[in-house]
Amino acid sequence: MARGRPCRSEVRDRIFQILARLQKAYGYEVFKEYKKEFPKATMRIIYYHLNKGVDLGIFKIDEIKIEKGNYSWGNEAKKIYYSIKT
Repeated sequence: MARGRPCRSEVRDRIFQILARLQKAYGYEVFKEYKKEFPKATMRIIYYHLNKGVDLGIFKIDEIKIEKGNYSWGNEAKKIYYSIKT
């Protein structure tokens, strides 16, 4: 029997279903969809599970876009697009 925490996660399974429906999305889009069904979720937990899913080979990073704009933190935003690894 393996020791430690299991690699399976209910949150990651739900994110998988969202990405299966959307095909490709950046982190905040996934968060907004997740929040509709599970309002107690935080953005931090979604980004954690997206990155953990990439590490485990469940999700992949499709592209990284730098978008120019007038944001509260500066004049550009980095959007990392995720999809299901096939």
